[in-house]
Amino acid sequence: MNSTTGSDHATELADAGNPDQVGNPDDAGNLAEVRNPDPGQAAVVTADVTADQAAVAAAEATTDVVGFAELALRPALLRSLAALGYEEPTPIQREAVPPLLAGRDLLGQAATGTGKTAAFALPLLHRLTDDRDGNNGPQALVLVPTRELAVQVSEAIHRYGRDLGARVLPVYGGAPIGRQVRALVQGIDVVVATPGRALDHMGRGTLRLDNLHTVVLDEADEMLDMGFAEDIEAILEQAPPGRQTVLFSATLPPRMNEIARRHLRDPVRIQIGRAAPEPGAAPLVRQVSYVVPRAYKTAALGRILDVEAPRSAIVFCRTREEVDQLADSLNGRGYRAESLHGGMSQEQRERVMERLRTGTADLLVATDVAARGLDFEQLTHVVNYSVPSAPDSYVHRIGRVGRAGREGVAITLAEPREHRMLKTIERVTRQRIAVEKVPTVADLHARRLEMTRAALQESLLEDDLERFRVVVETLTDEFDPMEIALAAVKLAHDASHVPDGDDDIPDLPPTTGGRGERAGRDNAGRDNAGRRDRRPRPTSGGMARLFVGAGRGAGVRPQDLVGAITGETQLSGRDIGAIEIAQRFSLVEVPDGAADEVIASLRGTTIKGRRVAIRRERQEM
Repeated sequence: MNSTTGSDHATELADAGNPDQVGNPDDAGNLAEVRNPDPGQAAVVTADVTADQAAVAAAEATTDVVGFAELALRPALLRSLAALGYEEPTPIQREAVPPLLAGRDLLGQAATGTGKTAAFALPLLHRLTDDRDGNNGPQALVLVPTRELAVQVSEAIHRYGRDLGARVLPVYGGAPIGRQVRALVQGIDVVVATPGRALDHMGRGTLRLDNLHTVVLDEADEMLDMGFAEDIEAILEQAPPGRQTVLFSATLPPRMNEIARRHLRDPVRIQIGRAAPEPGAAPLVRQVSYVVPRAYKTAALGRILDVEAPRSAIVFCRTREEVDQLADSLNGRGYRAESLHGGMSQEQRERVMERLRTGTADLLVATDVAARGLDFEQLTHVVNYSVPSAPDSYVHRIGRVGRAGREGVAITLAEPREHRMLKTIERVTRQRIAVEKVPTVADLHARRLEMTRAALQESLLEDDLERFRVVVETLTDEFDPMEIALAAVKLAHDASHVPDGDDDIPDLPPTTGGRGERAGRDNAGRDNAGRRDRRPRPTSGGMARLFVGAGRGAGVRPQDLVGAITGETQLSGRDIGAIEIAQRFSLVEVPDGAADEVIASLRGTTIKGRRVAIRRERQEM
């Protein structure tokens, strides 16, 4: 059973450092009901509850079940939840709130979008004491990996605790520290902080921990991945020994269990999974991948986005430079794309987030670190511009779609050599990632014509077209009405779409062979002299592979090879196929018909300041 989400009541932040903030509660949707276990059961509880099981339990529940009221929360909290439109707790909330209200430590594993923010925020607020006037230090500290998540969590806690008069402050780097100091001196009940800035205030004496009753580590695995392990240890060491410690994470790597062993006392363990689709039903998140040569990735992404037509999307890149370049390319295709990475100031980051919240931008191109903890409404697509380096990273990324029962799409662009990593992700997540073909030029044209037809149909049904009648009547004196309509459709179509190239993107088969599967790797693979046979590596259809006598040792990068070829020949970057760079040489694919021209042209030029040998790759048999 779904409820009206709190995002419908969200207001904009007037001041990022203002403790009285109102905004989107994170993870507050997808409110389904699940039966609650006996809170007095054994010390370690494992609750493997998926959202689909929760839905079944909700359907079977009696009319006596009254949602959040049965969790024995304060009346002020229940009033806030009712005002936000929340009717029933999610599985993670139903499982976590009772032991947290009882003061137990808790280790929870829950995917993004399952409602975990409210799962720790409601007990935290419930346990606030009434003697909160003055500055005795905060009663609760929530540690999060990024400044954006600090703002989102503080917004949620403030909204839940509004009727309690809870004073909530986000504390993070990049914002004026003076404003944070003044708020802390005046008195704060709940601090939501990044670990580095929390330690900074602790060193200044402006963040006192002696009055803490609860410490929460939210997105704990992300904080460890970002190198905050020592900061977290230092904070927990200085927190009161009798505090309640709560740890929430989407994944539980071994390091997490070590922290739990040292700092949690007899914790309740809860594990909540995402909803599994019903038999015969499609999953909420459609996961697809496309195998694309590196030189064609930008063009391929543009076509995929054109066909998918996302309402809003996040595109993950590996480096800041890649983020900026890709955002520029997407803006050139007519998308409203914004960049987000660690090289931006806090003011720039907040401006980007404001554009996303207001709908001024519909695409966010970001690095993994900069986008951690981000959540904005109506996100429909997540795109991995490259295959994530670890399955846990993939899980975190795609967790941003398919929330609150909404459908979403997770897209991954993989180079041929990355296909094995895709298989590893499938094996670890136990979810299939379908490999599809990049849309062809014909697919793209058909999709654009369909979008034009839909736009014209909407205009015919809803717009006032009477003022254009005189134009049509004038033209009918000379032309057939069908011809007039065709011309009008062409103008509308051309005005709403950016022209695309006429070349199809090569359809590459994934490279699936492992070390033990290489051709010729057996006893017959050596001749009498003991030399291993060199088998030619397969090239893309219609492509020739060239040997270039310079590699990583000479500082050669893919862009150096692309720049040299496109600068000396008539080829464009999109004509160049796969590039492999070894320590002492490089291999690059070019159209077979242009191979001799490329060889002749590059023999008279330099790459990285030196002349290099270039020839077709020898294919010894």
